[in-house]
Amino acid sequence: MTSSLLRVLVTGAAGVIGTVFWNSRHGEFSLRLADLHAARLAQAPCPVLRLDVGDYAACLAACADIDVVLHLAGVPHASADFDTQLLQPNIVGTHNIFRAAQAQGVKRVIFASSAQAVEGYASDVQVHEHMPARPANMYGASKAFGEGVASAFAHQHGMTAIAVRIANVAQFAHGQRHSARDIAAFVSERDVVQLLACCITAQVPPGYHVVHGVSDNRYKRLSIDATRKLVGYAPQDDGFMLLGL
Repeated sequence: MTSSLLRVLVTGAAGVIGTVFWNSRHGEFSLRLADLHAARLAQAPCPVLRLDVGDYAACLAACADIDVVLHLAGVPHASADFDTQLLQPNIVGTHNIFRAAQAQGVKRVIFASSAQAVEGYASDVQVHEHMPARPANMYGASKAFGEGVASAFAHQHGMTAIAVRIANVAQFAHGQRHSARDIAAFVSERDVVQLLACCITAQVPPGYHVVHGVSDNRYKRLSIDATRKLVGYAPQDDGFMLLGL
């Protein structure tokens, strides 16, 4: 009997977000987990493969017989060096994944962008989903490039490409001290997992879309008004409340 579950390739599955995603949602989707460090996925209850996203042939094989790609792979550090750390995984790798997905007939790719892609806006500006990327460092620039790739493939090939500007994924507890910036950008693990699951399943028209990954904080660096409407995101946490503020 064939499964009716959506077949989802998760790149970067051994990272923080990838790990909490497959741990909580592996029964909801038919997952294929991929990471350069596949040994870290030894205990995963789903198929695992080692994937270097800088290798196009490997990306092509990874995307075979897949309905949705959740592309989390990449170097996530704001201070990362472009030539030695960002160029291959974040630039070449992102292009390879979109190329491979399109070649294999995948209709939807969800790209893990970052709040760093819009860090160039003034700190007292709330960034809305329709506002273009404005990075303030080369990591943010690599994510802005990924948003551009997502847009190009959506428009050229009729794919549904969703860029998720993920903010400050953290575990807050009462009494901790964090900067106002980090609290406004807070997103809990359960909220980011819910958002990614919504991006996989929501009835979204073909084309390029931007959604924002923050929790329901009293003040949000990133607006989620359009995100709620597009994919049905319903965050449960508020960073200010979790800290007792």
